[in-house]
Amino acid sequence: MAFGALDYIVVAAVLLVSIGIGLYVRCTGNRQKSNDEFILANRSMTVLPVAFSLMASFMSSITLLGVSSEIYMFGIQFVVINFAYLIATPIAANLFLPVFYKLQAASAYEYLECRFGKLARVSASLAYSLQMILYMGIVVYAPALALESAVGIDKELAIIIIGITVIIYCCIGGIKAVLLTDVFQSILMFVAVFLVIISGISYAGGIGNIIEEAKKGGRWELLNFNPDPTVRHSWFSLIIGGMFTYLSLYAVNQTQVQRLMTVKSLKGAQQALWWSWPILLLLSITTSFSGLVIYYYYRNCDPLLAKRITNADQMMPIYIVDVLGHIPGITGLFVAGVFSATLSTVSSCLNSLAAVTLEDYFKPMYKLISKKELQVDESRSAVPTKIIAGIYGFVCIGTAFLAEKFGGILQISLTIFGAVGGPLLALFTLGMSFLNPNEYGSVIGLFSGVLTSLMIGFADKPRAIPLQTNLEDCSQFNIYNLTRSIPQPLSTRSSEEYFYLFRLSYWYTVVIGFFITFFVGYFASMILKILNYHGTDKVYIDGNKNLINYDLFMPPIAARLKERRKKKGHLITNIALESVTKL
Repeated sequence: MAFGALDYIVVAAVLLVSIGIGLYVRCTGNRQKSNDEFILANRSMTVLPVAFSLMASFMSSITLLGVSSEIYMFGIQFVVINFAYLIATPIAANLFLPVFYKLQAASAYEYLECRFGKLARVSASLAYSLQMILYMGIVVYAPALALESAVGIDKELAIIIIGITVIIYCCIGGIKAVLLTDVFQSILMFVAVFLVIISGISYAGGIGNIIEEAKKGGRWELLNFNPDPTVRHSWFSLIIGGMFTYLSLYAVNQTQVQRLMTVKSLKGAQQALWWSWPILLLLSITTSFSGLVIYYYYRNCDPLLAKRITNADQMMPIYIVDVLGHIPGITGLFVAGVFSATLSTVSSCLNSLAAVTLEDYFKPMYKLISKKELQVDESRSAVPTKIIAGIYGFVCIGTAFLAEKFGGILQISLTIFGAVGGPLLALFTLGMSFLNPNEYGSVIGLFSGVLTSLMIGFADKPRAIPLQTNLEDCSQFNIYNLTRSIPQPLSTRSSEEYFYLFRLSYWYTVVIGFFITFFVGYFASMILKILNYHGTDKVYIDGNKNLINYDLFMPPIAARLKERRKKKGHLITNIALESVTKL
């Protein structure tokens, strides 16, 4: 059923509310004129909106469409990922966040210059920019896909409309508007998921019937403890890969660090990070269950096999149209949920990319050319940042057109984060945990990790085989005389014929990238130090290399270094006293 007038009104209302929040923020306070307000909200935000925003930034339309189709196609094993997030949250909150909070910088990568040097900072910033540009394309493509299948709007037109809307929204309100709007948009995300769940339970006659059919269809398998790293989803791949993925996002990623820096105190930022986990858990569980609901409804007539849709990620939109499309406004409410989720994610990415570009590229380049610091009137300092954000918005639109060339949106988005996020996590871990790593060695490790991860992540791989679906009875959709057509594999090669690294679960991409960067960076630093070719050394704050800048290290590492320094001081004092005594 096509969109009705009420559906259009609902979507328009959501857009107007989001833009209205941006206008409100723009017209209050300092009117978003300074960089500090545009990028960090003058560090005045409270815990709750930041907690919602942390969830919404990376788990938006990707979650709504990707996770539900994942559960439909492969079963509920994916929910194990939430245990990994729980394990990783205290690591991010207590080890990484305190270091960034002491620095109080607009760019997370300023830490790398303080710890290693300018080369490390620029290299990491470039890797982050690549990561975010690719990810934004996926996030914009996802709702365009939903609009195409549910409404019939041309996909290319939808991408342009979404992109232009995000550009306007981001340039109006800054990070404060993004954070406040994320709360509203997160609620809409939950509404979209609960539309599926409530309607499905009503149709099935209870949750028990849904679970029973999921068991019959092999989609209730939750206890896969196979340690084989080539198994796509198991407790091992999801816990290990999930932890590293979470840390690469919530511990060192500019978008998340920037959000946490908007809170007025370290304790408040840590609370926001902790509160984001149950919000994320609720969205993950409900979205996963919606995948089982969709499977129950289509258990006898798979819309993909029936050629009603062209991609598994269209499962949730087609379900909404089939089950609730006859109710005016409901389809519009669902599309608004997916659409608003994209607005929050992409606007924050544009804001963060603008901050990184200004702080890590433009200002250093200006200083290099003019031999002086960039002086900007504070009352107008946000203008270039807004222009940069707008430029990235158009880049995002271009990337979105390329996104449809890839496979499932969930797996490709996680592969992108793993390929770049793992090496970046390792680079920060090297700097915050050890004294020995130096600038050139760490940068060599970073590029080794990124190149290897990208090679593994986007190499030709064996096709994941989904669980069985049926075309036994499609009469309710007025489709008759269908024969089951099994999709042909993308390659005639058996999985054993592929190189072993290319057969690994995509969850291990982030792990491989981390350890390659970590070990190559560490040992390259040692070798270069021996050769006296290691770049700048900024660990020490005195020329004699006796006084360490403890703020550059994780709290337990800093405490250990201080204790070592204290013991060393006592030892030197004792030796001096013994010498005096002998004299």
